[in-house]
Amino acid sequence: MSRWTKIWSLFVVTLMTSPMVMWAQEAAAGGEAAAKPHSGGMIAMIFGQGVGDMLAWFAMIFTSMAVVALIVDGILTLKREKLMPAELIEGVRSALANGDLGAATHICETNPSPLSRILLTGFSNIQEGYEVIQESIAHSAEYENEKMLQRINYLNICGQLGPMEGLVGTVLGMIHAFSALGSSSGAQKSAMLAAAIGTAMHATVVGLIIAIPALLSFVILKNYATRLILEMQHTVLDLIKVLRTAEVDEQG
Repeated sequence: MSRWTKIWSLFVVTLMTSPMVMWAQEAAAGGEAAAKPHSGGMIAMIFGQGVGDMLAWFAMIFTSMAVVALIVDGILTLKREKLMPAELIEGVRSALANGDLGAATHICETNPSPLSRILLTGFSNIQEGYEVIQESIAHSAEYENEKMLQRINYLNICGQLGPMEGLVGTVLGMIHAFSALGSSSGAQKSAMLAAAIGTAMHATVVGLIIAIPALLSFVILKNYATRLILEMQHTVLDLIKVLRTAEVDEQG
């Protein structure tokens, strides 16, 4: 991947982990704030207001971890040298230039990658003519593109889940706020109301922090994968154009 993609992934990891660091600092502060109802930082926010709140926060934490894992997985998967090995391209080019289809097929079989699978699809239709080869390559490239996008698409799902999970936390926080209005009075009411509204706002922010990097990363990785597939398709067509004029020895 490019330098800018690596910088973006580092930014995402920092952005996704910063709220946890801030909450940990709040939890460690203790003192006077810990004595107030539901104001003990992250731990009290997650465990101190009921099972529903705990499940909502666990869902957001799990989704944020999934986003980081999927971004790292996408970066590791969409490496040009992994998808389009230089030795594969040069080996096939040399074999086809010599009219040795058997050697070209062997090179593809010993260097498994999306590019080699697209090439093998084209080679398997060698008897059908160049137009059929082109069509089979296009179908194979589309299939490889779908395979690469399967895991990347989970980023889109996480990006849509994040705000909804945050909304659940927000609604639960507002429920606690209205409950505090009716069940307490004086200073205790103010403290409980402030804590409940704070929880609701925290949930909203965390949901957005999950969604924004997930959706941006999804678009970046999807566009990069599509560009690689188009480049692979162009490379394959460039490699096999010799088949139009050269005589190929299928026996190797």
